[in-house]
Amino acid sequence: MSGRGEPGVAGAADVAGVVADRASGGAGRLGEAPWPHAEPGQAISFEVLTDPAGVPRARAMLQRAEWAARAFARYDKQAVDRVVHAAARAGAEKAREYAEWAVRETGFGVAEHKVIKNLACSTGLVEAYATHDYVTPRFDPASKIVEVPRPAGVVLALTPSTNPVASVYFKALLALMTRSAVVISPHPQARECCADAARTLEHAAVAAGAPDGVIQVVDHPSVPLIDALMTDERTSVIVATGGSPVVRAAYSSGTPAIGVGPGNVPVLVDATADLAKAAKRIVDSKSFDNSILCTNESVLIVEDSVADGLLRHLKREGAYLLDPDEAGQIAALLFPGGRFDVRFVGKDATWIAAEAGLRVPGTTKILLAPIPLVVPEQPLAHEKLCPVLGLVRVRSASRGIDVARAVLRITGRGHSAAIHSTDPATIMEFGASVEVLRVSVNVGNSLGSSGISTYLAPSMTVGTGFFGRSSLTENLEPKHLVQWTRMAYNRDPAEVFGSFSGLVPWETPAGPVPPYPVASNLAGDGRGPGAYLGADRTPRPGTPQPHEHAGAGLGGYGNPAGGPGYGESDAGALREMIRRIVVEELAQFAGGPRG
Repeated sequence: MSGRGEPGVAGAADVAGVVADRASGGAGRLGEAPWPHAEPGQAISFEVLTDPAGVPRARAMLQRAEWAARAFARYDKQAVDRVVHAAARAGAEKAREYAEWAVRETGFGVAEHKVIKNLACSTGLVEAYATHDYVTPRFDPASKIVEVPRPAGVVLALTPSTNPVASVYFKALLALMTRSAVVISPHPQARECCADAARTLEHAAVAAGAPDGVIQVVDHPSVPLIDALMTDERTSVIVATGGSPVVRAAYSSGTPAIGVGPGNVPVLVDATADLAKAAKRIVDSKSFDNSILCTNESVLIVEDSVADGLLRHLKREGAYLLDPDEAGQIAALLFPGGRFDVRFVGKDATWIAAEAGLRVPGTTKILLAPIPLVVPEQPLAHEKLCPVLGLVRVRSASRGIDVARAVLRITGRGHSAAIHSTDPATIMEFGASVEVLRVSVNVGNSLGSSGISTYLAPSMTVGTGFFGRSSLTENLEPKHLVQWTRMAYNRDPAEVFGSFSGLVPWETPAGPVPPYPVASNLAGDGRGPGAYLGADRTPRPGTPQPHEHAGAGLGGYGNPAGGPGYGESDAGALREMIRRIVVEELAQFAGGPRG
């Protein structure tokens, strides 16, 4: 989930995966130093990618995705299930391989925990929606309404570095369940593992009968390429999981977008809670994948009457209680200049303590940092995508609810909160008072609000609704990528409702689906001779590639609605906005990988 909503999340450099791989720090790409691994305060110059080949590449990818979406939209439930199950199995089989790859490539998180997320977002996701049908028409004789499901079409999925492969699995399978095509733009820092994972699902889906091009991935992101993908009319919807810049860019593109907001989870433990269970659940949740999920607990609020008892249980579970001076050292380390240092995203507690010059037991899972007040000036009251948990003692549960509201006023409105209590009245008051759309009760929030340890929709994209300035008010699930055409009969009882039993307008394709018809006369600009299929199987400048369907062509790139061709209208303004956001935030070390 992303700090911006998918449980997990990318950072400022993830403006739709626009800049080059942060991990490489290669010259001519992100800049002269390997941000975010540079030392705080170190001068860094940035050069945003402006590859002019990006626009025709984006057009070619979308043309292919549109073709696949049209073909896939005619599949019936049996054919769709076969594709979805094949892709999910292929992802599950490589869950561990990709978990280890993600940790190796990004440098943060815990491989064992990423395996859990990868499985939950592959076969686990399919099992969760086994009884759901987003393909077959529905009939309501009492209301005299026929409902026909219609796929979204072409989905542009922006995925984060914090939950890279799980997010690829999640968004790709949601698209397949609803008969949509998906173009995945991964965060540059997790580009390689995400691209490989996307192709694993694609190959399995096509082998099971899906149209060629139903899953595609951006290998080398650039500003023009992502701009073209976001603004092209062939993109039906953008699902943006990442930092505020990428969400703002998606909302500003003119294309329908599902975006999410940041987390900053308050967790309240009242006097009625089972302290031993609460302590274990909180430590396990806060240490899960080293707190990369945006649903991880940020500030622990506990009633004074049970605070000492809870602390004893927390220490047994692997929490280390910092004294006030040590908490100050940790705060200064994590928030130099008042901003969270992304070097600490997803790092383990012992490493963070060592960086602060503190000695803690090797078994330490989380660092507990007491803070006197929850105010914006207190760094440890802000979101921390690492196993450092703020700690506040309050005189009553009612006062604790006030403090939870204060945490959310700093950041995290609409996201999630947690409470450990056996008093329904307190639980009700908490849920009705905090401005969030999901509250985990007696369960760790990392997997609770993401629907893995609760019966909420299992999701890597957590909507923050109107509280958090998001269009999504719940956990993203397949239903958000399907629309329904409703045929409503006259209410007059004399008008008889027809018999629609057994009428399904879709069918299982007869025989294999033909490959996408790439024209032999495609050029480097996407229209003349000399294009070929690259690693991601999209047309690239180069040597022509013979194709049995060469005569079919890709069709024109003009705007079917008239006016300028795709990407030729007001895209310049959006492109300039994206460049400004990227340079400004990177230069200030702002908003690193979000969770």
